[in-house]
Amino acid sequence: MALLTSQPKKPILHRFTTLHRPLPRLDRTVLGLGSFSHNTLSIKKFNFNPKQTKISLKNNPFTYNLAVTAKANANAAFGEGLEAGEVTLKHRKILLSEVEVKRQRRVFFGRKWNSLDVGTAGIVLAMHLLCLFAPFHFNWPAFRVAVALYIVTGLFGITLSFHRNLSHRSFKLPKWLEYFFAYCGVLALQGNPIDWVSTHRYHHQFCDSERDPHSPTEGFWFSHMSWLFDTSSVIERCGEANNVGDLEKQSFYRFLRSSYLVHPFALGALLYAAGGFPFLVWGMVGGVACIW
Repeated sequence: MALLTSQPKKPILHRFTTLHRPLPRLDRTVLGLGSFSHNTLSIKKFNFNPKQTKISLKNNPFTYNLAVTAKANANAAFGEGLEAGEVTLKHRKILLSEVEVKRQRRVFFGRKWNSLDVGTAGIVLAMHLLCLFAPFHFNWPAFRVAVALYIVTGLFGITLSFHRNLSHRSFKLPKWLEYFFAYCGVLALQGNPIDWVSTHRYHHQFCDSERDPHSPTEGFWFSHMSWLFDTSSVIERCGEANNVGDLEKQSFYRFLRSSYLVHPFALGALLYAAGGFPFLVWGMVGGVACIW
């Protein structure tokens, strides 16, 4: 960036700098050129305070530029945030990643939980408690049910249908087969197709940014799982689900959204009727929860 100001008649410290540019005056306004847009010039003003400026080889008027000013403004904002009582963390990288954590989102404490948050947490907790019974109720038929449900709900439902077919439209299927695979995904207890696809499309649109529904810039655990318990955060970041018009216009997907919870619970009841508690435990834990 260039600086526009008048050329001083007797420059100081000329032996210590090789910058071929005019020198800013400490007691006057210096004008900085912004970016050009549509052949127009935007001019920003930066005022110096001569009482707070120290001239040295490390911090002298020759090294002044817009980047330094931006950093100073950021430091000022940082101080104001601390005065307001906000928790600000130093940027740190996630292990084995180049992504920096810019702020730690408080999911479990310090906020209001809505009914959907409580319901989601309750289902996740119940499934993990169900895992404790698995070693004591093992039999081979129950294990085979778990493998079969893993293939049906995980591979066919989530990977093939929700992810590749509905979210990315990687391939086309006959409608009856598309609907069958989508129904398999509903049984995986990861949400209805409209909400799942909307969140995933927003994820790719705003990947690893502040608008990412499960952004890693707010911490590993938030991007991994805790965002599930903060259902309003997706709306705060991305707005309403207006990127799934292709699904919302189909009555089948609207039906799955309105009756979503009925289908996994019906699966659990069917497993219990077919093989008792072992089928329920291994079917829901080994066949469904393992996909999470």
